[in-house]
Amino acid sequence: MSCIYRVEADEYGIYDVIEDESSGARARLQRHGAELVSVARLDTAGVWRGFLYRDNETGPPAQGWANHATVMGYFLHRLVGERSLYRGVEILGGNHGFLRHFDFEPPTFDPNLRALTYRVPADRIPAGAYPLRVSLNLAYRLLPDGVRVEFVFANEEPELEAHVSFGLHPGFAVSSVEGAGVLLPAGTYLRHLAPGNFLDGQVEAVEHPGGPMPFDKSALPGSYLLELSRVPDRRFVLSDAAAGKSVALDFSEVPYCTLWSEGAFICIEPCWGLPDSKPQKPFERKDGIQAIAPLGTLSAGFSIHTTLEVS
Repeated sequence: MSCIYRVEADEYGIYDVIEDESSGARARLQRHGAELVSVARLDTAGVWRGFLYRDNETGPPAQGWANHATVMGYFLHRLVGERSLYRGVEILGGNHGFLRHFDFEPPTFDPNLRALTYRVPADRIPAGAYPLRVSLNLAYRLLPDGVRVEFVFANEEPELEAHVSFGLHPGFAVSSVEGAGVLLPAGTYLRHLAPGNFLDGQVEAVEHPGGPMPFDKSALPGSYLLELSRVPDRRFVLSDAAAGKSVALDFSEVPYCTLWSEGAFICIEPCWGLPDSKPQKPFERKDGIQAIAPLGTLSAGFSIHTTLEVS
């Protein structure tokens, strides 16, 4: 299958596009934040149909959530007071860390892998955002029916173990939250409670036979933080029968998942980490934090598979 890469621009930014008309798949990324702004498929009429919230809309909305698929890291969710101490060194940052606001250099394109790779060199980490030399390669690989996203962190410290948390915050468009099907695989979900957006140490075990999610959709604005250690087959499906679309998410490598909604979208977020706790723990002891050995690497990812119903 042939895959093309092109660069586009408008008044809101620069965009990297990978597209394969033969398989009918396309991904468009805004270079600021390396954020997916479109995941699209060609329908039988030859029209590109998007799956993300506000798919391919680059301007700011009049109100509500302004993103499409935020990249989160080197921490995710919130820090108490927007600060933390990592081995005594202060980290400062707002919701989800600095990656979402990072100005990436042009990515490398690999036509054989059909992939774009964005890089955060250790010496370009903003001052105060993270104290260790840990670089990141963030790759988006076009699949015949969607996108594979992969994070590769490299700890360049010769003697220190490094700690990070990260993930993606994709919002998928739905005709209505109430009418959408959120199908969760069978297993025991460990729900971490976080009143006020911070963990309080309470964990609820929720047994689920598989199928429609066992959680109240009306509470989605408050988020469900789910640990997947007891969920053996981590494939999630979001279906929108009214729009004739569905999305399947392969979270085989993902330890945590966040469900959230605040409008005409539902976020099913792969997370390698959890929010801060109250009282706050040191950064290196945060719940869900991922460790990287000295001079070691950490690779992890997930896939988005899309389907259009044939009318």
